[in-house]
Amino acid sequence: MSENVTIQALGEIFQQHQTFALMSHVRPDGDAIGSVLGLGLALEAMGKTVHYWNEDGLPDNLAFLPQSDKIKRPPAEPIAIDVAIALDTATKVRLGESNLHAASLAPLWVNIDHHISNPRYGDMNFVDATSPATGQIVYEIIQELGLSLPVGSRDAIYVAVSTDTGSFQYESTTANTYRMAADLVDRGLLVGEINAKTYDNHPYRRIELMRELLNTLELKADGKIAHWEMLDATREQLALQPEDSEGLIDMIRAIQGVQVAVFFEELPGGKIRVSMRSKDRSLNVCDVASFFGGGGHALAAGIRMSGPLADAKQKVLDSLQQALDTTNS
Repeated sequence: MSENVTIQALGEIFQQHQTFALMSHVRPDGDAIGSVLGLGLALEAMGKTVHYWNEDGLPDNLAFLPQSDKIKRPPAEPIAIDVAIALDTATKVRLGESNLHAASLAPLWVNIDHHISNPRYGDMNFVDATSPATGQIVYEIIQELGLSLPVGSRDAIYVAVSTDTGSFQYESTTANTYRMAADLVDRGLLVGEINAKTYDNHPYRRIELMRELLNTLELKADGKIAHWEMLDATREQLALQPEDSEGLIDMIRAIQGVQVAVFFEELPGGKIRVSMRSKDRSLNVCDVASFFGGGGHALAAGIRMSGPLADAKQKVLDSLQQALDTTNS
């Protein structure tokens, strides 16, 4: 595992090169898209050429962000770029095959992230697992290097950090997070307006999905584990988009007495996506995820594993039960 480079070293890369491709993980969330836009628009303000790629494109729920239409699916064939930058992506494979192919000519890879499970796969790495969001890391890089913070970067960084901290509620939120938010407001951020667009603007199909999920809700381990599931047939029936399920797991995480919430999602092709959220740092869901080849954070982690759904549920719930027994013994 290579050591982190300094922010000044990143600044030298930004100064020395002209063309950048910024990428984030498949099924992007607010931190993924916000971090890419936040850094990319700052690089453009330096006069750099920036490509903004995501294998799944721009989620509808983030289309309100200024200049978010810059986020494109990667080109079918590789193009000449000086530097490829992966943001908020714990493992390189999570960028997706199309991104990796499009950026395959890049002579230099930079990896900027906050996942504790990140193996530092870049030629240059800046991974801060103490940061609540990659967006906050991007803000700190921009600040330390004295770069311009365009309006688009300001709004994107706020949404990145707000969504990855549960609207500044999670334990990972730091004093620096609030200082950052205050600075963004001082720079003209309209808090009420951007929060309304982020949290109060969901399509009806998301509510239909919530109804379906609640019908599958179960409690286990004397109420310490809450889990629900979504079948691929439900996705097709409701014409769901990947972002429609974003954040719904927090509803069952909030149940009194629950220590860990689990969302099992059946994907096309028989794979199972597992999302886990813990309330208790002593129950480290990243450790559980790592056992199945996944990763993330102590309080929030994910897995992609083979199905069928019933088998995946049994394996993960048994592992969580063991973790709970160890924690509470």
